Amino acid sequence: MLTIKQITDDKEGVIKGLEKKHFAGAREAIDAVLRQNDLRRETQGKLDTLLQAMNAKSKEIGALMREGKREEAEAAKAEVAAKKEESKKLDGIMSAAADEMKRILLTIPNVPYQEVPEGKDSNDNVVEKMGGSEKPLPQNPLPHWELAKKYGLIDFDLGVKISGAGFPVYTGKGARLQRALINFFLDEATKAGYREVQPPTVVNEDSGYGTGQLPDKEGQMYHCEVDNLYLIPTAEVPVTNIYRDEILKEEDLPIKNCAYTECFRREAGSYGKDVRGLNRLHEFSGGQQQRIGIARALILNPSLIIADEPISALDVSVRAQVLNLLARLQKERELTYLFIAHDLSSVRFICDRIAVVRKGRILELARSEQLFANPVHPYTKALLSAVPIPYPVDERNRNLLVYNPSEYNYDGDSPVWTEVEPGHFVYANRAELQAC
Repeated sequence: MLTIKQITDDKEGVIKGLEKKHFAGAREAIDAVLRQNDLRRETQGKLDTLLQAMNAKSKEIGALMREGKREEAEAAKAEVAAKKEESKKLDGIMSAAADEMKRILLTIPNVPYQEVPEGKDSNDNVVEKMGGSEKPLPQNPLPHWELAKKYGLIDFDLGVKISGAGFPVYTGKGARLQRALINFFLDEATKAGYREVQPPTVVNEDSGYGTGQLPDKEGQMYHCEVDNLYLIPTAEVPVTNIYRDEILKEEDLPIKNCAYTECFRREAGSYGKDVRGLNRLHEFSGGQQQRIGIARALILNPSLIIADEPISALDVSVRAQVLNLLARLQKERELTYLFIAHDLSSVRFICDRIAVVRKGRILELARSEQLFANPVHPYTKALLSAVPIPYPVDERNRNLLVYNPSEYNYDGDSPVWTEVEPGHFVYANRAELQAC
C-alpha cells in the first residue's frame, strides 16, 4: 500500500506511475486521499487544542471548589461537558477521515519501477534479450497432459468428476513424486536453518489485508462466506501473518521459516490454450512448477542449465528452498548455471560472475563479490540500491538511486568497454565513469 508520505512527497510522480499502469482515475484517487488526510490533520489539530482547553478548565474546577466558588465551578463543569461532546464529534470526524483514507489507499496499486515499459497486456511486452536455441521435438510430440495420462501420473478427468476443472488427481508414481518432492524441499530448508511451520490453509480477513491479497485480489480467492474465511493462495499469507501487528527486535532478525501448504486460486477469467494440463490450477502447492522444472532438467543429465527467472513468483520460504537446492546440485553435479533474475541478492547467492544487462546490452561484468563491493556503472548502482536490507534501521535510511540515461550525452560521448580493475569490465562513456 502506498504511504501518505510517499504521496505528499511526490504526488505527480505517483500519479504518473499509476497512469503508466493504466489505473483509471489516478489523479482523482490521489486527490481524494489528500483531501481526507488534510481533513484528518485539521481535525486532529482542533481536537488537540480542545483537549488542552478541557484539561486547563478541569484544573480550574478543583481550585474553584477549594475556594468555595461553587457556582463558578458548576459553570466550568458545564463548559467542560460541552467541550467533551464537541471532542467526541471531532474524534468521530477524524476517525471517519482516517478510515476513508485507508479505504481509498487499499484500492490504489503500487507504482511500477520506472524501467518497466508501458503496456496493456502481454502483446506489449518488450523482448530484452534472446539466446540459446530451442530443442527440436520428436515427430508428433505429446503435450504433458497426454503424457501424464499415458503413464498414469495425473488423471485430469477424474479431477473434473470429483471437483471440477483445475483440480487434478495425482495417481501412482505421480502422487509418490509429489510427496517425495514436498519432503525433499522441507528437509533441504531445515538443513539450511529454516524452522518448519505447518500453518492453516484458511485465513481471516485481517490476514488477507496484511499481505495485500485483499481487497483487490478478493475475486481470485475462495471465500467461505458463513465464517468469513479465505482459502490461502500461497503459504506466504499465513506464515507472514504470524508476525502481523508485532514489533520484532532487530537482534532476532533474520527470521527464517518454511512451510508446505495446499494453495487455492479461482483463476477467474482464465481461458484458452494456457489452461490445459498443469496450467492455471485451482489447487496446487507452493513452488510446484519449479520443482517439476528442476526434475525434468536433471533427467537429461545436463552440464549447463539456463534458469530464467526461476524464483520470481515464489514466496520467500519456497524461494530459499529452490536456491539452496540449486546451490547444492551445482556443487554435487558440477553444473554451470546461466541464472537470469531481477533479484540481485539471489544472483549473488548462486553466481560466481554477474553480468548486468539493460535493454539487451551488458553494461557491467565482474565477479559477484567484486560487483557488490565496487559497482561502477550508474545503472548497476541503481539496481543495488533497490536490494532490501534485512535490518530495519538501515532499511529505513536506504538511499534509492535512479538511473536516468538522458543525463549522459551518448551522442557526443559514446560508451566503450573499459576494464576498471582486473576482471571487472564496464560499458560506459566518460561521464558515467566519472560519476562512479
